Parts: sequence; structure tokens; C-alpha cells
Amino acid sequence: MGTNPNPKLVAILGAGAWGTALGNLAQTNGHQVRIWSRQGSQTLASVIEGADIILSAISMKGVSSVAEQVKSLPVSPKSIFVTATKGLDPQTTCLPSQVWQITFPDSPVVVLSGPNLSKEIQKSLPAATAVASSIPSAAEFVQVVFSSHLFRVYTNPDPLGVELGGTLKNVIAIAAGVCDGLQLGTNAKAALVTRGLTEMVRIGVQWGAKMETFYGLSGLGDLLATCNSALSRNYQVGYQLGSGKTLTEILANLEGTAEGINTTQVLVQRAKQQYISMPITEQVYRVLQGEITPEQALSELMLRDMKPEYH
Repeated sequence: MGTNPNPKLVAILGAGAWGTALGNLAQTNGHQVRIWSRQGSQTLASVIEGADIILSAISMKGVSSVAEQVKSLPVSPKSIFVTATKGLDPQTTCLPSQVWQITFPDSPVVVLSGPNLSKEIQKSLPAATAVASSIPSAAEFVQVVFSSHLFRVYTNPDPLGVELGGTLKNVIAIAAGVCDGLQLGTNAKAALVTRGLTEMVRIGVQWGAKMETFYGLSGLGDLLATCNSALSRNYQVGYQLGSGKTLTEILANLEGTAEGINTTQVLVQRAKQQYISMPITEQVYRVLQGEITPEQALSELMLRDMKPEYH
């Protein structure tokens, strides 16, 4: 652990692989780290007391309730909230940062997202990520705390785009897993991932994000990582569906949460309400619902009307 002349206190909410990996990065940089989990012995109040950074790495389904718990406690006015969760709230379709910002309207909120498979970071393999906030100084503060020679942190002024990139790519990662499970080859997968990125950009821009953000680390970068790695839980879900397993079987043996499953459902609702064409997401949804087989989803995508690549 490095000695730091100006150590900060970092409170990590969520002791899963991702929260632990981020805690290790801050600790290696000589910062004081406290980790809270529901199963742990430390209280939430004692973990967040006096924290410079309160970083949430809990799964999407727990974000609202934990944010409410934190709200009931004395939070330091200097605390910066960082969210490292990728998902959409099923009730409100809110992103994690929106949940934290609504709960703490006067605090800076920073989104941390990128091609960051936690098992690789735990092995001290090099990686890069983006930290985004509407308050540049807050993003820069977080950048300094987590940056190292093994973990390169870039700031970004588009928190919505950075967060959507990390959230939407999970749906495409399921599709990429299906593609590999069906052994469709490299050409098919390259086409799928490229058209998947187009879909991410389409809904992201409609949502209010900047198009160029999706070609950065938290969009294309994260998409490449999760569509090509067995370490990605979303990819694993797709791969096993493509190999003929049922979703129930897969989830019974899956370590952790595949956020893409819930994200797909929320996304399909939202796309329908706003008349956004999302053919890949729609087929992933139908496969997850058990309405069609992966093979049927593939033939429906291949038999769509002919059209130009760009409108």
C-alpha cells in the first residue's frame, strides 16, 4: 500500500467483486477504505461517517433502498457520491446516478463506468475507465483517488452518456453470448456488436446523451470487453441460452447479478413508449421471456426488411 501525503476516506457500499476491486485500487493509492455490506458487521452509519467519497457498487435492485438508508444518516456535506452500478430501476426507469441525485440534490454525483471486468482488475491487469459528472471538480477529485499506473481514469462531462453506455451494452452482451453459444462465427458477431452499438447510440441520444460518449470507454470500450469475455455475466447468460439451457437453469448457477436481464425489460417498455426501433434488444427480450428460441431470434433479425446502413 502506498503512503499518501493527502489520504482521503473512501466508503464503499457493496462488498461484491466490483466494490472490492474499487476499494483495493483506492487502498493501493494510500487512501483509507471502509466497505459496507448487508451481511457485514459494520453499520452503514459508521462506514460513511466523514467519508470524502461514498461509492455505491450495489446491484440495481438495492440502490433505492440503500440511498434512502443513507439519507436518514448524517452525511458529511463534503461527501462526493460515486455510482458504479450498471442498470435501470424497474419501477421508475431511473439510472443509478438519478436515484442518488434525487435523494441528495445538493451533493455532487459522479458516474464511474468503463471496460472493467472486476476479476481482471483484482489480478492487477491494466485497465481504463471514465468518471463523469456535471461538476468537473468532483470528477477530477475521483480521478485522482482511483488513478494509478494500472488503472487509468479519464474524466468526461457527459454523466448520462457514460452511465447509459455501461447499462445498455449489457443487453448487447447477452446477444453476443447467444451468438457464440450458437457458434455463428466471427462475421456474425462483428455485425451484431456493430449494429448493437447503433442501437445504443439511438436510444442514448434520444435519452439526452452525447453521441460521441458511446464511442468512448464507457460505450464501445465496455461493449467490446463484455461481448468478448466469459468473465461477463451477461455474456455467460447469452452463451448458455445459445447452448440450449433455460434461463431458470442458468440463473440458478450464476454468481452475482446479470443486470442486462432487467435492463432489457425496462428498455423494451421505454422504446415502445417512444417509438424507438431496437430490433436486437427486442429479440433478446423475447428469448429471455421464453417466447422464441435463440435460433428464431436470429432468423427474425436476418429476415428484416432491407435498408441503408445509415439514415
